Amino acid sequence: MAAGKGVVTKPSAVSVEETIDRLEGVLREKNLRIFARIDQRAEARNAGLDMPAMELLIFGNPKAGTPLMVAEPTLGIDLPMKALAWEDRHGKVWVSYNAPEYLEDRFAMELKALSAIGALVDQALR
Repeated sequence: MAAGKGVVTKPSAVSVEETIDRLEGVLREKNLRIFARIDQRAEARNAGLDMPAMELLIFGNPKAGTPLMVAEPTLGIDLPMKALAWEDRHGKVWVSYNAPEYLEDRFAMELKALSAIGALVDQALR
Protein backbone atom coordinates (compact mmCIF):
# COMPACT_ATOMS: atom_id res chain seq x y z
CA MET A 1 0.00 0.00 0.00
CA ALA A 2 1.39 3.36 -1.01
CA ALA A 3 0.50 6.39 1.04
CA GLY A 4 1.24 10.04 0.61
CA LYS A 5 3.84 11.82 2.68
CA GLY A 6 2.45 12.78 6.06
CA VAL A 7 -0.53 10.41 5.92
CA VAL A 8 -1.03 8.08 8.89
CA THR A 9 -2.88 4.85 8.10
CA LYS A 10 -4.13 2.39 10.72
CA PRO A 11 -6.02 -0.90 10.35
CA SER A 12 -9.63 -1.26 11.44
CA ALA A 13 -11.25 -4.54 12.49
CA VAL A 14 -14.73 -3.41 11.44
CA SER A 15 -16.42 -2.20 8.26
CA VAL A 16 -15.84 1.21 6.74
CA GLU A 17 -19.30 2.35 7.87
CA GLU A 18 -18.79 1.14 11.44
CA THR A 19 -15.29 2.64 11.57
CA ILE A 20 -16.70 6.07 10.67
CA ASP A 21 -19.68 5.56 13.02
CA ARG A 22 -17.29 4.87 15.89
CA LEU A 23 -15.03 7.80 15.04
CA GLU A 24 -18.01 10.11 14.73
CA GLY A 25 -19.18 8.98 18.19
CA VAL A 26 -15.77 9.64 19.75
CA LEU A 27 -15.59 13.07 18.13
CA ARG A 28 -19.07 14.03 19.31
CA GLU A 29 -18.17 12.91 22.86
CA LYS A 30 -15.26 15.38 22.69
CA ASN A 31 -17.63 18.11 21.46
CA LEU A 32 -16.01 18.33 18.06
CA ARG A 33 -18.22 19.43 15.19
CA ILE A 34 -18.99 17.04 12.33
CA PHE A 35 -19.13 19.15 9.17
CA ALA A 36 -19.74 16.38 6.64
CA ARG A 37 -19.73 12.66 6.09
CA ILE A 38 -19.24 11.66 2.48
CA ASP A 39 -19.91 8.13 1.24
CA GLN A 40 -17.56 8.17 -1.72
CA ARG A 41 -18.62 4.71 -2.90
CA ALA A 42 -22.25 5.84 -3.06
CA GLU A 43 -21.22 8.91 -5.03
CA ALA A 44 -19.23 6.72 -7.44
CA ARG A 45 -22.27 4.49 -7.90
CA ASN A 46 -24.42 7.56 -8.60
CA ALA A 47 -21.96 8.31 -11.42
CA GLY A 48 -22.26 4.76 -12.77
CA LEU A 49 -18.90 3.65 -11.36
CA ASP A 50 -17.88 1.10 -8.76
CA MET A 51 -15.26 1.21 -6.05
CA PRO A 52 -14.61 -0.41 -2.68
CA ALA A 53 -16.23 1.11 0.41
CA MET A 54 -14.83 4.53 1.31
CA GLU A 55 -16.16 7.25 3.61
CA LEU A 56 -14.68 10.62 4.46
CA LEU A 57 -15.45 12.37 7.74
CA ILE A 58 -14.78 16.11 7.97
CA PHE A 59 -14.65 17.47 11.51
CA GLY A 60 -13.11 20.03 13.80
CA ASN A 61 -13.46 22.77 16.34
CA PRO A 62 -14.03 26.23 14.84
CA LYS A 63 -12.75 27.91 18.02
CA ALA A 64 -9.42 26.11 17.63
CA GLY A 65 -9.17 26.08 13.84
CA THR A 66 -10.27 29.62 13.01
CA PRO A 67 -7.30 31.39 14.67
CA LEU A 68 -4.94 29.02 12.84
CA MET A 69 -6.52 29.82 9.48
CA VAL A 70 -6.45 33.54 10.26
CA ALA A 71 -2.72 33.25 10.93
CA GLU A 72 -2.16 31.11 7.82
CA PRO A 73 -5.10 31.22 5.38
CA THR A 74 -3.80 28.40 3.18
CA LEU A 75 -4.19 26.07 6.18
CA GLY A 76 -7.84 26.09 5.11
CA ILE A 77 -6.83 23.51 2.51
CA ASP A 78 -6.26 21.02 5.34
CA LEU A 79 -8.76 22.28 7.90
CA PRO A 80 -11.21 21.16 9.03
CA MET A 81 -9.55 17.84 9.81
CA LYS A 82 -10.45 14.77 7.78
CA ALA A 83 -10.40 11.03 8.36
CA LEU A 84 -10.85 8.55 5.56
CA ALA A 85 -12.02 4.99 6.16
CA TRP A 86 -11.47 2.78 3.15
CA GLU A 87 -11.46 -0.83 2.07
CA ASP A 88 -8.53 -2.20 0.09
CA ARG A 89 -8.80 -4.70 -2.77
CA HIS A 90 -8.46 -7.57 -0.29
CA GLY A 91 -11.39 -6.40 1.84
CA LYS A 92 -9.23 -5.03 4.68
CA VAL A 93 -10.42 -1.75 6.20
CA TRP A 94 -8.09 1.14 7.03
CA VAL A 95 -8.44 4.65 8.40
CA SER A 96 -6.12 7.44 7.23
CA TYR A 97 -5.56 11.05 8.28
CA ASN A 98 -2.96 13.79 7.93
CA ALA A 99 -0.20 13.58 10.51
CA PRO A 100 -0.25 16.78 12.62
CA GLU A 101 3.57 16.87 12.52
CA TYR A 102 3.44 16.90 8.73
CA LEU A 103 1.03 19.83 8.76
CA GLU A 104 3.24 21.68 11.25
CA ASP A 105 6.20 21.19 8.92
CA ARG A 106 4.18 22.04 5.83
CA PHE A 107 2.94 25.34 7.27
CA ALA A 108 5.96 26.08 9.49
CA MET A 109 3.78 26.69 12.52
CA GLU A 110 2.81 24.97 15.75
CA LEU A 111 -0.54 23.21 15.51
CA LYS A 112 -1.11 21.77 18.98
CA ALA A 113 -4.87 21.92 18.45
CA LEU A 114 -4.52 19.11 15.90
CA SER A 115 -2.28 16.82 17.92
CA ALA A 116 -5.08 14.73 19.46
CA ILE A 117 -6.27 13.17 16.20
CA GLY A 118 -4.15 10.03 16.61
CA ALA A 119 -5.53 9.31 20.08
CA LEU A 120 -9.09 9.96 18.88
CA VAL A 121 -8.70 7.54 15.97
CA ASP A 122 -7.11 4.96 18.28
CA GLN A 123 -10.05 5.29 20.67
CA ALA A 124 -12.50 4.68 17.81
CA LEU A 125 -10.54 1.63 16.66
CA ARG A 126 -10.70 -0.14 20.04
